[in-house]
Amino acid sequence: MKKLLVVLLISVPVKTAFCQDGSGTIVMRIIHSQNLQNKGGENPDRRISVYLPPGYERSKQRYPVIYYLHGFMGNDSIYPAMKAILDMAIAKNKIRPYILVQADNNTLFSGSFYSNSSLTGNWSDFEARELVEYMDKNFRTIATRDARGIGGHSMGGYGVLKIAMMYPDVFSSAYAMSPGLLTFVKEFGPNSDSYKQLAAIKTKEELDKTYYPRVIAACARAWSPNENKPPFYFDLPFNYIGDSLVVDTAVYAKWRANMPFYMIDKYASNLKQLKAIKLDWGRNDAPRFAVQCGMFSQELENHGIEHYAEEYIGTHSNKIWTTDGRVLDEMLPFFNDYLKFEEK
Repeated sequence: MKKLLVVLLISVPVKTAFCQDGSGTIVMRIIHSQNLQNKGGENPDRRISVYLPPGYERSKQRYPVIYYLHGFMGNDSIYPAMKAILDMAIAKNKIRPYILVQADNNTLFSGSFYSNSSLTGNWSDFEARELVEYMDKNFRTIATRDARGIGGHSMGGYGVLKIAMMYPDVFSSAYAMSPGLLTFVKEFGPNSDSYKQLAAIKTKEELDKTYYPRVIAACARAWSPNENKPPFYFDLPFNYIGDSLVVDTAVYAKWRANMPFYMIDKYASNLKQLKAIKLDWGRNDAPRFAVQCGMFSQELENHGIEHYAEEYIGTHSNKIWTTDGRVLDEMLPFFNDYLKFEEK
């Protein structure tokens, strides 16, 4: 395994919640990130929330770690419902105890897309290098790729697939729930109204009242930044002059280079190094998810990359962190099966 990049980290304790026996502990910290120094006004001080399993404080045991990536407009918070699901999984013996950490990857435009950007900072490197180094230094982790999994939902699912491709020396298994922006389809394709709507928006206040245009703006600041183009400082692959669509082929190429469907060909050998890959999506979610996830799965198969892909009856969010949801019944047991645990 390649050696992890060594960088300077400064941690500041924020809050620790101590829980009763049989219940896990949530610990919060601040990482002053060197990778997130940026020109785009983003705060390089990033909060992380860490779930420590029951008995962590009283033992000397080392644990595997799940690096969980939140969705668009989300943050690091491990809400009570999330903690309850982790406690339940351990109590019901669905999983052996392990650590889960979630970092705040929100931005001024509501999402980093876990991408390295010359404008907003290197979010992929932050997640895969700095955060992993911090966890191994400050918690009792099993500090090998075999004991690290990466999972997430929506924008986080996108980040899971991208980071797993780019850092197979860091993570051994990946689970992406309803991953977004895998390719140009539906609301994010050239035939949608999203780019036309964005072309008419002139202020951040207007942009914040939208959804799809705001997602596109966040992607553009990550994938095609332009420091000489105020007020949003990005270029777009599809632009409008009046009612006429104009394609910027250079920007289009930059976006393709950051969309996991198109990245498979370049990173196929990296993906084959992973122990296990799974993605899933809800049948009743927005149509783009079934389309793009199916395309991604087929492309993995075309490259001979073993993986699991599953469509279930659900929407984008109704069966995720719930007692009948994908995290409890699928994602956590998946990592239980594929991560390395300390031998007793």
